[in-house]
Amino acid sequence: MNVDKSIPKTAQLVVIGAGPGGYTAAFRAAELGLDVTLIDPEINPGGVCVYRGCIPSKALLHVARLITDTAAASAIGLNFAPPEIDLPQVRQWRDEVISKLTDALGARADKLKIRRIRGSARFKDAHTLTITTGDGQDELSFKQAIIATGSWPIRLPGTAADSARIIDSSKALAIDDIPKSLLVIGGGYIGLELGSVYSALGSKVTVVEMTDGLLPGCDRDLVSVLKRRLDNTFTEILLSTRVAGLKETKRHVQVTLEGKDGQQSQRQFGKVLVAIGRSPNSNELGLETTAIRLTDKGFIEIDGQQRSAEAHIFAIGDLAGEPMLAHKAYAEATVAAEAAAGRRALFDPRAIPAVVYTDPEIAWCGLTETAAREQKIAIKTAKLPWRGNGRALSLGRDDGMTKLIVDAKSERLLGVALVGPGAGELIAEAVLALEMAAVADDLRQTIHPHPTLSETLADAARMLIKT
Repeated sequence: MNVDKSIPKTAQLVVIGAGPGGYTAAFRAAELGLDVTLIDPEINPGGVCVYRGCIPSKALLHVARLITDTAAASAIGLNFAPPEIDLPQVRQWRDEVISKLTDALGARADKLKIRRIRGSARFKDAHTLTITTGDGQDELSFKQAIIATGSWPIRLPGTAADSARIIDSSKALAIDDIPKSLLVIGGGYIGLELGSVYSALGSKVTVVEMTDGLLPGCDRDLVSVLKRRLDNTFTEILLSTRVAGLKETKRHVQVTLEGKDGQQSQRQFGKVLVAIGRSPNSNELGLETTAIRLTDKGFIEIDGQQRSAEAHIFAIGDLAGEPMLAHKAYAEATVAAEAAAGRRALFDPRAIPAVVYTDPEIAWCGLTETAAREQKIAIKTAKLPWRGNGRALSLGRDDGMTKLIVDAKSERLLGVALVGPGAGELIAEAVLALEMAAVADDLRQTIHPHPTLSETLADAARMLIKT
């Protein structure tokens, strides 16, 4: 472990934030020969994703999946007793997963001779940072900088950050206890994933969503498959409903819900999880001392090389705009690092995949059918239910679907959407197909192993071939 207590006077390249974008940028820049200084509050790289986000949530979703799979096994003649949940052991296992990843990232940073400072940074001007550590403050001048400070969960107005009962996703992942009842505010991917975890662990989960459907922006055909399963998993899903009031007491949270018709009702829950989105961490960086411009939503305005209005300062990840996904940050980080090293680089993906790790999983890339219609693009679609797929049936799951969206004339692939077990793994083939400008016949002629779920991509493509 090589974390500097002393702050150097100058830096060739400083990376602020050591999440997926930050550490990837630091690693790539160091590989290209730049002298890199990495600043982050944690002792090892990882950021929110590894410490309090993607990784712990997927670890807990694995726990939830084991619980639900054993319960469902009775349908094929395997009967298990209800599991005894050792919550401290679950937390220990989750923490071990996090430690293995962050320790490995720290070791790689040391191998690449990256200078690491444990603290926070704020711009004094366009070439100077004020660094705050446990030992005080100092200044660091730099030639180039990459900002990768990520985002934070949005709180409801009037709710306390230290509340034990009205919690955000980070606190939910701590799983301090399992409430008898949980209200999830927000029917997006974070709310549905964490709601699934708590439901499997024993909470009665209610989801409330302001819009008329779960996962706004996701293909409705996929959402309908997921919702049918969640209707049996959650106690209640309330659409077109908003939270009109929250009142925390010692034993519960009193919640006022308001439906589309304006009618209000009172409910009580052991805990309330607020999962209404994330906001970029741009407010406390001192960006007003530079020429960097922000959008109305607080994102840093960038060009195709991730450069801000200050050409020597780059922004990547959640701070650089939606979608707020770790794998988008990885790609942007590589572009920024290579541009900082003087190489030709441009962030111009044809497709960025999105995955919702519920059961069943949902994954998509490229255009959705709704977006194509809104853009008045002439398209053809193929929807293939998985109930005829041998692998799906042998898994005891026929509730999946593969959907292709292609250009009506050229049959060039424009979008792919999947719902079902393993959809998050299957989507990578679709992303590659879009990046290579594949047409439907390319998928059809690609030999897929049998029996697999991946065959559904080829089978769906056959539906589009008429001759």
